[in-house]
Amino acid sequence: MDVVDAELRLGSPSEERTKAEKVRIIACGAIAREVLAIRQANGLDHIDLVCLPAIWHAHPQKIAPGVEQAIAEARAEGFSRIFVGYADCGTGGLLDKVCEREGVERIAGPHCYSFFVGNDAFAAKDDDVTSFFLTDFLARQFRGFVIEPLGLDRYPQLKEMYFGNYEKLVYLSQVEDEALQQKAKEAADYLGLTYEYRFTGYGDLTGELLKAR
Repeated sequence: MDVVDAELRLGSPSEERTKAEKVRIIACGAIAREVLAIRQANGLDHIDLVCLPAIWHAHPQKIAPGVEQAIAEARAEGFSRIFVGYADCGTGGLLDKVCEREGVERIAGPHCYSFFVGNDAFAAKDDDVTSFFLTDFLARQFRGFVIEPLGLDRYPQLKEMYFGNYEKLVYLSQVEDEALQQKAKEAADYLGLTYEYRFTGYGDLTGELLKAR
């Protein structure tokens, strides 16, 4: 499995002994920066982060089996405390079945847009049904994670098919960065959508990670 370790592990005896004290976070690569930032800001040194491919954002059928395999690998490495750094993320409940079967918890919510806004606040806002969302990650990786997977670089006429029913692009930013805001504006222009900026910070993600002790 193609996973990216988010910290260097030397495999020393002392490190092996501390694994029982750590929490293995198995997360989507699209939120790796945010998890690491929260870990550093809150002194969560017990978090051991492994990320699965962010491109699964476009292939949600891979998430549940990928997480299940990563859980098995974590236990084989000696981790008994495991937390899943995904919301449902388009798995249609299949990830919840894996979590229930394996006895682990995941980030609450339907997707990262919701937990970055705050799940309660996102659910209460009913005028976003025609909004297309970007996060910091997607603003950085708009071409690789939106344009190319949808084939818009090869068949630009598909933009109307995919985005014709959207009215605005909403950039949900985790950090205030003018360069990312410019990228998000360019994405909105590319799709022919009205641009809206909302700073969310890390939303519910901080609380979820603070619980993973």
